[in-house]
Amino acid sequence: MNSFKKEKIVTPLGTAWLMNSISEYKGKQELYTKQSPQILKTLVEMALIESAESSNRIEGVTVDRERLKPLVIGHSRPRDRSEEEVSGYRKALDLIHKKHESLDISPNSKSYRAALPPLHL
Repeated sequence: MNSFKKEKIVTPLGTAWLMNSISEYKGKQELYTKQSPQILKTLVEMALIESAESSNRIEGVTVDRERLKPLVIGHSRPRDRSEEEVSGYRKALDLIHKKHESLDISPNSKSYRAALPPLHL
């Protein structure tokens, strides 16, 4: 196994290559962010819309395609229960993206335990 050793930590050579690639792509991402912010913003919006649509469709919730963008990006008011589900998904994503550092998600947190299904052994 090819590896290098530093301070008693052995890292496989393949892992080191992957870490180098991540660093390289992070630099490219920062350059792209500076050069093309509008394109990046549009791509992020489309990813949010597709994520909301797919996640809700898995749960059996469907919304008219023309209403997805106003609900997810435009903060439009929901008209029915299905649209409330999509709007709730958007709010959850906002919470995760904007306040991720302050969220307490651990096996000991009450909200985490409440979200888990009961174990039947």
